[in-house]
Amino acid sequence: MHDGLSRGRPSDAPSLEFTATSGLAKTQGGAAGPGGALRPAREQGGADLGGRLRASHRDHPLRSRPQCAGRETGRTPARLAWTSRAAGSFECCCSSPPAPGFSSCCTPRRGRGPRRPRFPPVHRHFFILYKSTTSPRAFFEPKAPNSENRKSPSCQHSLSLAIQKDHRFRGLFDLSTPVLLWDGLFTQELWNNLSQHKVPYGWQGLSRKVIASTLTLLKDPESAELFGASGKLPLSCISCAVVGNGGILNGSRQGQKIDAHDYVFRINGAITKGFELDVGTKTSFYGFTVNTMKNSLISYSKLGFTSVPQGQDLRYIFIPSSIRDYLMLRSAILGVPVPEGPDKGDRPHIYFGPETSASKFKLLHPDFIGYLTERFLKSKLINTRFGDMYMPSTGALILLTALHACDQVSAYGFITNNYQKYSDHYFEREKKPLIFYANHDLSLEAALWRDLHNAGILWLYQR
Repeated sequence: MHDGLSRGRPSDAPSLEFTATSGLAKTQGGAAGPGGALRPAREQGGADLGGRLRASHRDHPLRSRPQCAGRETGRTPARLAWTSRAAGSFECCCSSPPAPGFSSCCTPRRGRGPRRPRFPPVHRHFFILYKSTTSPRAFFEPKAPNSENRKSPSCQHSLSLAIQKDHRFRGLFDLSTPVLLWDGLFTQELWNNLSQHKVPYGWQGLSRKVIASTLTLLKDPESAELFGASGKLPLSCISCAVVGNGGILNGSRQGQKIDAHDYVFRINGAITKGFELDVGTKTSFYGFTVNTMKNSLISYSKLGFTSVPQGQDLRYIFIPSSIRDYLMLRSAILGVPVPEGPDKGDRPHIYFGPETSASKFKLLHPDFIGYLTERFLKSKLINTRFGDMYMPSTGALILLTALHACDQVSAYGFITNNYQKYSDHYFEREKKPLIFYANHDLSLEAALWRDLHNAGILWLYQR
């Protein structure tokens, strides 16, 4: 189960993936985590890897193509394999034809041991894009009280009460941290701060014109509220279900319970048709990056994901992992084609429907993503050669968003200790193993969900 320990794949970076098998190396602590190894043997003292490590272009933010499908070129995609005495066989796999001047779309560097694949110039920019000048949010500043996170004061079983009772999580949660970014928060001071940090934690290297013109469209105070104006909030507890795409949901018959929540969050390849008994039909929020959304539409189209969820009352949560997300959001509100970048010419109404009201779209605050990473998901991967690619998965960000906005949260389709019993996704016709990518720390996310469940802060579906 990979989407944020919920179904995060396709992810937001060219990634190194591990096929989860019993032969995977153990974590540094000496015990295999729920997700097996997240680092190659080279990072673990030369331990043997039983799985396969693959560098994939499928998840590249500048290329929305399925991994090694070859369907766009009509020919077998380029492949290249090499070996390392430390970690065995490696494979580099690309779905695009070679760039001009390149004999293949990815080639290894010479030398001993596995190396990061060498990409064409357009790809190399991505590795720079994700390298932050500081660790994700080691730059907390005091924040003003946040009017955007309004939990119901009359809820007697609110997760905020469980947080206060738990010594560990009481020191981690800051429910005053702004979750959403809108025009009312856009100041010169914010620009100066966030322009020092790279996406998804800031705006370094991004066009101020694009950022400003996007946020200007989010003027209505409703853009600051996940559930709308505070006066419209129900007086009772706000219950939320966050539905990942894990195979544990296949045959679960949890659909009716999921739909009984006040709000239902879904992510990436959120297929409901044909799986209504297991995952329900209700969708209040759809969370994504432009990259994961488009890659899901490509990769899972034959499995039934042919369109993004749409509906009059449905809201879209943009995760700003690159300039693409700001450009798509701006064009969606204006009702015009995307003017530049990898998605140039895309018509957002194809994805989100004809309604272009700004109230349909929400934008996660880069500061919020940094806060979540620093306090909850500060992976050891950050300090390895894969640190440039690391960020929390789509599912993790949306689940933690719900935990900061709802009174009660239930998580479905997220990874559990017995994940190996189930397929990667609930909508797959044949069982496929869960894949672990080096740009997400799924073991760390799995441990977080388990601990939050045990603390009574969220309820995690298990079977």
